[in-house]
Amino acid sequence: MSAGQFWPGRYTDRHGTEAVVFESDGRELIRTTIRGVRFEGDSMDDLGALGGEPPEDPFTFFDGALCSCLLEWEVPMSIAVEGQGVRTVVLDCALRLGAPAGPGRGLEAETLTTTLRLDGREYRNDGDHDFEDALNELQRRLPDGTRLRACVACAWSDYHPVGHGLMSGLACFRSAKDIYRLVEGKRGPDNIFDAWDARTEFVQETWLCGEFEQRNTTHTGYRGPFPSRRWW
Repeated sequence: MSAGQFWPGRYTDRHGTEAVVFESDGRELIRTTIRGVRFEGDSMDDLGALGGEPPEDPFTFFDGALCSCLLEWEVPMSIAVEGQGVRTVVLDCALRLGAPAGPGRGLEAETLTTTLRLDGREYRNDGDHDFEDALNELQRRLPDGTRLRACVACAWSDYHPVGHGLMSGLACFRSAKDIYRLVEGKRGPDNIFDAWDARTEFVQETWLCGEFEQRNTTHTGYRGPFPSRRWW
């Protein structure tokens, strides 16, 4: 794993609560140790046990990944506040993974809640299925003149039209800006499919690099502006 971040957090299930630390490279790898068992995955809802078959106790698994639990962690983030410059804040994340619903039916529930505390106030999404929706909702609730600085809000990032999971499916085009700048949707002569193979890498929505540029309404690629326009 390349140099990354360490996110303090907690793991809770019917057996109790344990303080844990999640190690992330900001791209497609997350690791942690829970009750002496090492877990790894490319997303918080896909953490599988390393070193063979998943232990039967004291965990619950679905398709090899942890479930029937609550994962909580803290992610450092940057925000730009008009008149104040860039500030560092902490994003509190809570992912509730339900029990298996049955063969081929996934989990009974999967809900992500994010909370950002700023100047004595809390800003929170209502509970979504992925980081794209959660952070879009969070940005809409922040005060005017306050903007998230993270890959999800960057001018050089986009999703594949087929869809994506909870996190880590955001494509970065920072090394192919001229190509990505032409993208206007998923159809036509300048579509996201033609540019897709030029992507630099996949990143987590909360990551941030030195080439960040705020996404705006001038060029919105395939996925549109950030925050996204409400359709309801």
